[in-house]
Amino acid sequence: MTAKLAPPAGADVWLLRQPKPDDITGVLEMTELDENELQRARACRRQSGGYLYAAAHIALRRVLATYVGEPAGSLEFGRGPCPCCDQQHGRPILLRPLSDLHFSLSHSSGIVLIGVASVPIGVDVEKVPTAETARVCTAALHADERAELAEVPECAGTSAFGRLWTRKEAYLKGLGTGLGRDLSLDYLGWESDRHPKGWSVVDVPAGPRHTAAAAIGYDGAPSGPVTLRWLPMESLFSGTRADLANRDSVLAELAA
Repeated sequence: MTAKLAPPAGADVWLLRQPKPDDITGVLEMTELDENELQRARACRRQSGGYLYAAAHIALRRVLATYVGEPAGSLEFGRGPCPCCDQQHGRPILLRPLSDLHFSLSHSSGIVLIGVASVPIGVDVEKVPTAETARVCTAALHADERAELAEVPECAGTSAFGRLWTRKEAYLKGLGTGLGRDLSLDYLGWESDRHPKGWSVVDVPAGPRHTAAAAIGYDGAPSGPVTLRWLPMESLFSGTRADLANRDSVLAELAA
């Protein structure tokens, strides 16, 4: 019987790095995806994008299956209400099996990030942007975030912007609003004691070409550790059932 993970006291953040095409040793278990997921994977203009999308959603299913004890292919997803308009396009939720588990998924340029917690959580990973992208998007940020970025040396500017942007997106995904909320309203800059009340925001190490973050909404509840776990690509292949509950998967405990 496959080991089962208890819901984390704090949060578990799973990191998967997609190998280069020549280093992929198996075939993705596409049968675990539902029709909507399959269609979206096929709709990606680039083959690499479709492969990453499929890998990310198989990864999400297999990770969640480890916590809820149900087959990955049997999971059904929905959306909670959006805090901005109360329509059903807020945070993702599990419909089958019904569960209080919270989760979030992000993927970008060969990296997949999954967050799991007993409280609201959002995660985001992005490729370090170009200087032009950082320049254009900085204008939408909180005034104090803009001031902080203006003090960063030019050689480190894009990475600094990327760290701030992924914090912002992780927090907004945790809220359930996504980018529907004005980016200038919330401060997610270098002074952590000024971050939104009731939320812990941590930077996630994702290598030199990416920035990543997780936002956990404790809202007065006791906060536990944020554990970074490794998700091997081999665990997504047909015919494999990797033991994701194995403690060897732990990479680090992240400090808020």
